[in-house]
Amino acid sequence: MLVILLTAPAQAATLLIVGDSLGASYGVNEKDGWVEGLRNALPQHTLINASVSGETSGGGLRRLPSLLSSASPDVVLIELGGNDGLRGFPPQQLKNNLTKMIALAKQAGAKVMLSEVMVPPNYGPRYEKAFTSVYQQLAEDKSVTLVPFFMTVIAPHPELMQRDGIHPNTVAQPKITAFMLPFIKHALDEVNNS
Repeated sequence: MLVILLTAPAQAATLLIVGDSLGASYGVNEKDGWVEGLRNALPQHTLINASVSGETSGGGLRRLPSLLSSASPDVVLIELGGNDGLRGFPPQQLKNNLTKMIALAKQAGAKVMLSEVMVPPNYGPRYEKAFTSVYQQLAEDKSVTLVPFFMTVIAPHPELMQRDGIHPNTVAQPKITAFMLPFIKHALDEVNNS
C-alpha cells in the first residue's frame, strides 16, 4: 500500500505597514530596506509598505480607511509617532489618533501590532515618559501586540546611522529585519492558525 504524505504550505496572509520615515527606510534604496528583507524572509505572504517619510499619527489616521479598503490586510503594523514627538505634539493627541487607528484596523478584521516609539532625551524626562507610556497603555488597554522600538538597538551605534543622526543607514537594515522578523512571523502565524 502506497501512502503519500502531503504537507500543506503555510497560508498566505497580508501585512500592512503604516509608518513614517523609519518604516519607509528613508535615505536607503528600497530594495535594501528592512521591509524588503522581511519580504524575502516571508515570500508566501504579501507585505504592503504604506510608510511615508514625515508622516504623523494624524496623517496615518487620515490615510488608514482607504488603505484598509484597498489592501484587506490580515495584520496591520502601526509604526507612527516619531514625527508627533519631534514636533512636540501633546501625548494625548498621539494616543487619540493611535486609538482610532487601532479601532479601524480591528473593525476591518485585522490583527494589530503597535511599534513602540521613543523621543530623544533632550525633550525632557516628563514629556519623554508621557510619550513612551502611550504605547504601553494602548497595548494593554486595546490588547494589541507591542513591538519594542527597533532604534534602541541601532541608534547607539554611529556606524549604523546616517549623517542626520536620526535615520538608520543601509548597513543597519538587515539588523532591523532580524529584529522585526520574529514579531511579524508570530503575528502572521497566529492569523493563519486562528
